[in-house]
Amino acid sequence: MVVHPEEQDAADRIFAALADPTRRDIVTRVLRGEASVSELARNYDMSFAAVQKHVAVLERAELVIKTRRGREQIVSGDVTTVRAAARLLGRYEEIWRGRIGRIDEILGQPAEGDPT
Repeated sequence: MVVHPEEQDAADRIFAALADPTRRDIVTRVLRGEASVSELARNYDMSFAAVQKHVAVLERAELVIKTRRGREQIVSGDVTTVRAAARLLGRYEEIWRGRIGRIDEILGQPAEGDPT
């Protein structure tokens, strides 16, 4: 499997962002429906500024899109990036399944010296 440098950089940002449980929860919430940063902050036992920092990490990873609506910052999920991460994981699964398939082939072959 060949992973281009720009894909690798994007994967690093995505999976680093998703390594934190608060950020995973924020992504889950905004994929269900957009929310303001203020609304998101009410769900966590941390400061508004801390939630803003989590959102900024997710925005850099392109997992969320933040737009301004009046005085509010509205956060929505970017399903395109989520799908790209799923495709990458799917490629890893294909490699693993190929390995399992080869093991099945090897186990199905008679051992040397065994009568066929």
